[in-house]
Amino acid sequence: MHKLKTFLSNPEDFVGKRTGLLLALLVGFTSGLGIYTFYYAEGFSYMSSDPKVCANCHIMNLQYDSWQKSGHHHSAVCADCHLPHGFPGKYIAKAENGYHHSKGFTFQDFHEPIMIKKKNSEILQANCVRCHADLVAYMRPEAGGARMEVDCVHCHSSVGHGPRAGLGGGYKINRKGEIIP
Repeated sequence: MHKLKTFLSNPEDFVGKRTGLLLALLVGFTSGLGIYTFYYAEGFSYMSSDPKVCANCHIMNLQYDSWQKSGHHHSAVCADCHLPHGFPGKYIAKAENGYHHSKGFTFQDFHEPIMIKKKNSEILQANCVRCHADLVAYMRPEAGGARMEVDCVHCHSSVGHGPRAGLGGGYKINRKGEIIP
């Protein structure tokens, strides 16, 4: 009884302990939720370059299936085309894409049909040129000494994922990112 009277007689101790308890509960809940989400979403699998990882989300099944039928199936996996090849850049891009994908799939606010973003399109283009440097070095037009970038997938849209008809119908995307029927 004496301890209860002492505890109640000093409200600063009560507020401090209560704040500490609430903070501990908040940190514990947030950490537990984060660990469970990472486990449920198979978070460690995203550290690999296995193409099956890209199909963890059902929305990517068509892209995965069409890649299996594509010309690059035996020579390139998803990461070879869609991620930078340097150590920090690869994992920064994986983290950024993972954040955007998890947010988009959780809140269902992604564009349908799923489309590549400008930054990722630039990574894709750089990887095309890197892998095919000996071939494209002679094909890239020069204009007044400055290179004009040729968008490889403009002409070779079916290389990585097979014919577009295999993805639910034919469509093209203009430079503004709009779908052309």
